[in-house]
Amino acid sequence: MNQDHPRVAYGGKAVYGARLGILMLEAQFPRIPGDMGNAETWPFPVMYRVVRGASPDRVVRRGAAGLLDDFKAAALELVRLGCDGITTNCGFLSIYQTELARHVGVPVATSSLMQIPFVQSLLPPGRRVGVLTVNAATLTPAHFEAVGVDPRTPVVGAEGRREFTRVLIDNEARLDVAAAEADILDAGRDLVAKHPEVGAIVLECTNMGPYAAALQAALRLPVYDIYAFILWFHAGLRPRDFGHPGSAAAVWRER
Repeated sequence: MNQDHPRVAYGGKAVYGARLGILMLEAQFPRIPGDMGNAETWPFPVMYRVVRGASPDRVVRRGAAGLLDDFKAAALELVRLGCDGITTNCGFLSIYQTELARHVGVPVATSSLMQIPFVQSLLPPGRRVGVLTVNAATLTPAHFEAVGVDPRTPVVGAEGRREFTRVLIDNEARLDVAAAEADILDAGRDLVAKHPEVGAIVLECTNMGPYAAALQAALRLPVYDIYAFILWFHAGLRPRDFGHPGSAAAVWRER
């Protein structure tokens, strides 16, 4: 054995190898690949906790009223199990960003909306970020301001269309995936028609991820979803090890 680099492991967690914890709404609608609630979406292990009583209707239409303590408790449980970072599966939970991060003491990414300032910085002068959401009627200035985003950001919702919002918010057990994709494409076209200055799109809704590629192809604009955001977020929790001396390849250290 190389005495300079002994094979030493360090404990302190209950579960190892899953650095990301995901707080889930209590729902039964289908979660197809690309949805963050489908574990096959992720190229790394994750841990889930369902927050009981956090229905899509209560979170999206009723402002997540009375649920902060439940989300704090579930997030803290994930951290105690071994997660080094926490996210959620609803962009409307941006309103809990500060409280959750303060409570658990690890990095927290509550919402895809948090990407907006960075994406805006990438765009040329005169172009701006637009947002697609599951329900524009209840996405308030408070949801933007809670994560430092301009509440005047252009927004179009998928509500009032054929399939997507109804299935999710009413928590239905059957989803016509083609019809849901058509809803997202239709909403995207509405967004750029109403706001021709839009140069990139951020998808608020974590369930829109499966349709991001089709939307980008249809509009020929960059599309940023929760999947892309959490890949970046996780890369900080677990940077890639290239095997150089002094790296984790030399000394195995799980923290």
